Amino acid sequence: MSIYLTAIVKSKEGTTAALRSMLLEMVVNSRKEKACIQYDLHESAADNTFIFQEEWKDQTGLDLHNKQPYILEFVAQAGKLTDDIVIYKTAKLA
Repeated sequence: MSIYLTAIVKSKEGTTAALRSMLLEMVVNSRKEKACIQYDLHESAADNTFIFQEEWKDQTGLDLHNKQPYILEFVAQAGKLTDDIVIYKTAKLA
């Protein structure tokens, strides 16, 4: 059963370009993972907010994703680059 995530990432003042670059690299790497079905990144036109729409094959695949070196590097850098990160795990209704 698929796992759906929406992640909202708000950049700190002056870090948008660096954060965008890191997030785009995460897209490239994540899409290579066997359990990745969808990994799309959007950027708000109104402010410095990025939104991921993700679909993973199963929880095992998502757990493996969260252990990847590039994800761990993002987590290590997140405090310097982001004001807020909110992740929603959802069920697809339609």
